[in-house]
Amino acid sequence: MFGPEYCKIHTAFKRDERNVIIPGDWSLPEFAYLAGCDWRWTEKVDGTNIRLHWNGSKVTVGGRTDTAQVPATLVAALGPVTDPDLWRGIFPEADDVTVYGEGYGAKIQKGGMYRPDQAVIVFDVMVGRWWLRDDDAADVAEKLGLETVPAFGTDTLLQAWQMVKDDRLVSRWPGARIEGLVGRPAVDLFSRKGERIITKLKVRDWQDYLRRGGERP
Repeated sequence: MFGPEYCKIHTAFKRDERNVIIPGDWSLPEFAYLAGCDWRWTEKVDGTNIRLHWNGSKVTVGGRTDTAQVPATLVAALGPVTDPDLWRGIFPEADDVTVYGEGYGAKIQKGGMYRPDQAVIVFDVMVGRWWLRDDDAADVAEKLGLETVPAFGTDTLLQAWQMVKDDRLVSRWPGARIEGLVGRPAVDLFSRKGERIITKLKVRDWQDYLRRGGERP
């Protein structure tokens, strides 16, 4: 009904019994293997996960899970985006499209100052069982009248982590506190279980590590 749930985004590092990250101890072997390779990075938006699914005749709005409740104000803000004629014009032959985004804005996020209203910002698009390339996903978002998450360019996993540690990350939204980065390998890759290789680096995880007495690796 809402399309497939989005894949779990693993934190890059394992956590100890206090739920504090252990820098250098990668949470997945794939991260260790790919740490020196190029990854594509986007800003991690502080909000609520949203799915827009097109079945060829209507659009449904869902949350991260099938049972998640989507704020009524956000659903109302998405009204024009759920017009079937709009989707039919973009996907004249497709009947299984899921647009993944983050609901963000006033009264949704705790730490941001993204915008005074509510909206959805897109970070991925799946057609059937195919993930669209970044440019194609951005094109779909534009045609729907939606923005895409800000890109932070290409860096290795190690370089991106160093930026977090050095406090060199600045949100693309003036005045907003950056939550972190989400990264995928420059070439989309999948694990032996068929799961997408994707990770997140959260500023708060590093700050918590230091507050709990951790030393800079």
